[in-house]
Amino acid sequence: MEVTCGLNRNLSLSSGLRERKLSKAADYMIEVEIPGLKKLTLAHLVLDFNGTMAIDGILIEGVEHALNNLAQHLSIHILTTDPPGLAQGQIKKIAGTLHVLSPAGLAMARQRFVGDLGAERVVCIGTGRNDQLMLRTAALGMEITKGEGLTNRTCLPATIPCSSILDALSLLQNPKRLMATWPK
Repeated sequence: MEVTCGLNRNLSLSSGLRERKLSKAADYMIEVEIPGLKKLTLAHLVLDFNGTMAIDGILIEGVEHALNNLAQHLSIHILTTDPPGLAQGQIKKIAGTLHVLSPAGLAMARQRFVGDLGAERVVCIGTGRNDQLMLRTAALGMEITKGEGLTNRTCLPATIPCSSILDALSLLQNPKRLMATWPK
């Protein structure tokens, strides 16, 4: 199930983001070149609602603003197992799409979702056991270590640990910071 959230993409641009028009549909992306390692061309941000961008079903302060800034450059996809109710009410002012997934086989469903978007163009942010496969599959996986905490199965050498969702979103708003953070 998909629910398009309230805002459109006509928001103010964040400084530090390099945008590139992909098509006449006005899609944008973030490009990050890690010298000597790889070039990332990111078009989608996939993140879980509860535990990543919300604690106990309540949106973390500052997340709405940061995601709306990033929506100028990335398609925002918010994943939840909550039937459109609590999550939908919390994210109604975020320029993104809410995707309700079945709790059965959740980790694999998230991984499949990332693959369907084109994993090489996806950045994922997550915290827990159900996030590990999507974090591993995406071009860039960012783990949140604060709040719910991390499971030892989530920690992957190809991902970037961040102390909070706001720190992770800030790295995406200022991609040059990713160069210094990228694991070798």
